[in-house]
Amino acid sequence: MAEGVAARAAAVELLGAVLGDGRMLADLAEPELPASDRARAMRLAADVLRHLEPVDRVLSKHLRKVPPLMVMNVLRLAVVERAMGAPAHGVVNAAVEMVRRGKRTGHLAGLVNAVLRAVPETGILDGLPPQRMPRWLRQPLVHLHGREVVEAIEAVQAGHPPIDLTLRAGRVAPEGEMLPTGSLRLREGGQLTALPGFADGAWWVQDAAAALVARMVDAKPGERVLDLCAAPGGKTMQLADAGAVVVALDISGPRMARVAENLARTGLTATLVVADALQWEPEAAFDAILLDAPCSATGTIRRHPDLPFVKDGSEVEGLVALQAALIDRALGWLKPGGRLVFSTCSLLPEEGEAQLAAALERHPGLAVERVDLAGVEPGWWTDAGGLRLRPDYWAERGGMDGFFMARLRA
Repeated sequence: MAEGVAARAAAVELLGAVLGDGRMLADLAEPELPASDRARAMRLAADVLRHLEPVDRVLSKHLRKVPPLMVMNVLRLAVVERAMGAPAHGVVNAAVEMVRRGKRTGHLAGLVNAVLRAVPETGILDGLPPQRMPRWLRQPLVHLHGREVVEAIEAVQAGHPPIDLTLRAGRVAPEGEMLPTGSLRLREGGQLTALPGFADGAWWVQDAAAALVARMVDAKPGERVLDLCAAPGGKTMQLADAGAVVVALDISGPRMARVAENLARTGLTATLVVADALQWEPEAAFDAILLDAPCSATGTIRRHPDLPFVKDGSEVEGLVALQAALIDRALGWLKPGGRLVFSTCSLLPEEGEAQLAAALERHPGLAVERVDLAGVEPGWWTDAGGLRLRPDYWAERGGMDGFFMARLRA
């Protein structure tokens, strides 16, 4: 097998699982390849998904009809690699070899060769609009924010997301850009485990937007705090690092195993509970609860470009009902005067602004508290006191995940 074909072939298989079978990349078994090839395969698949629409426009000029999905994905991958500067000779040869080796695609190797040699040498995607969000998501966002904002979000989603770290005070940190909110943004990728401070738990990976949720809780030393839907544990570690006595709950045992691993590396402690929050009962009330509720995850497309090709919006209604049930249940576990921070990594108002309004209507005694958070710009706050974060914020820095969060006082 020619050099580089194994990772490319794995990327094509991953694309087939997403675009053909409707499966999320995170749910797929990792390719049985060396670590560097595995990482490359995942990166290549994600790159294709970030640019699929403009790439298909390029290919449509050279195809009379759409070939089988595997062949189409080989072509898409080759165009993306070429657009990102990979040498044409190696890219074309690898694409032709992959198609030739296929049991049902060998006769199309000549077509692949001809199409890719007809693609321009440079500027392949120049001037083309970025990948658009699916209609079920794009349309309500255009109504809410306007077309210019939506296009700005899509432009950010088309780029490689930087890696953000949450730092522990007084510990060794890698080199990077300190963001206004206190997260450290890495400019270069590379092996995270080799960076200064990883081994002794000086930091963990966490998007700058996600890191604000725990900061909104403002946990104090000795406070009893519940982290609901806690996995993979970034917020749990923030609360524990603040000195709180943390109970972390999640319904998924495997995901909670990751929380345990992260706590072990950082030397932080929390009581871990695997349970359904709708059935579980705590032993005592809490000073504060963080509810980062299950949601459509539409704010994380920049990190999960497969999401628009797998989800169709049909799950949102059920998720909204679940979020409301979790809010009501969590409020019953607070001490008098306790605080609940509700958040979702969603761009949809049903899972944010409207959810907050409905909770206030159901619970007349609740009050929204606007929190002083370092680095948060005034325009990010809603009139009702919630914090709405969008991917196009800090676009020049690489953007951020989309989130909604609000702090409620019982």
